Amino acid sequence: MKPFPTRLPPPCAMTIAGSDSGGGAGIQADLRSFAAFGVHGLSAITAVTAQNTRGVTDIEMLPQRIVRAQIAALLDDFRVGAIKIGMLGTPSLCRAIAEALAGHRGIPLIVDPVLIATSGASLSRGRLVAAIRQHLIPRADLLTPNVPEAEQLLGRSLHNRDDLLDAAHDLRKQGARAVLLKGGHVPGAQVFDVLLSDSGTRWFSHPRIAVEGHGTGCTLAAAIAAGVAKGGSMETAVAAAIDFVNRGLALSYRPGKGSIAVLDHLAAAPASIKP
Repeated sequence: MKPFPTRLPPPCAMTIAGSDSGGGAGIQADLRSFAAFGVHGLSAITAVTAQNTRGVTDIEMLPQRIVRAQIAALLDDFRVGAIKIGMLGTPSLCRAIAEALAGHRGIPLIVDPVLIATSGASLSRGRLVAAIRQHLIPRADLLTPNVPEAEQLLGRSLHNRDDLLDAAHDLRKQGARAVLLKGGHVPGAQVFDVLLSDSGTRWFSHPRIAVEGHGTGCTLAAAIAAGVAKGGSMETAVAAAIDFVNRGLALSYRPGKGSIAVLDHLAAAPASIKP
């Protein structure tokens, strides 16, 4: 009998986030994004949500013990090239995850501070914003808030490009090595995202796609993590991820009865990855 053929494994990326029963965001979107970039996806689930294309109806946070056990099992076995953090839900879980990652500071960390669902439902509880500021932002290699999340983290409103740039500077002062502030909530025919890092300031501009997309923030952060896990620079990974999300939105579909559309991650995969 011939030996089973072996091959070099692809890079690994980990997501620490909530499960979306509707399949459009959270862990489900993250793993599809990893696959689209040719990366092996690892996951530690923080919460189980009951949601669909109409909104979020319930959330059950997982015990800290099992969340930490998932993280420990993955870090003990896999060579993790990047970690993406999404929905955490409680201050205590935020702190527990920071502690679980404390001995792995060499792994790039992308923090997507999920506080509000696409439907407008708050996914945060208690003093989560303060916990993210204290435990995760200082550890983040990249922080990826949208406008409502940045407003909660900073305690002020953002209305235009100047506000976005000022906010990115202020968020970076909280300790993140780099900040990608997504401007999709600022009105206009063009969407402006700003990346602030040691390399300076870079603006990304793209036409607004008239689709009520679900899971765009999760997808973006996961795609960045995939790019970094494959050895790309943070700026290169951000640019590729923004293009990926825009393609996914342009190819999105509505699988349910609600108005929310789901990105087509696999159809949007970079051309160099597709078979």
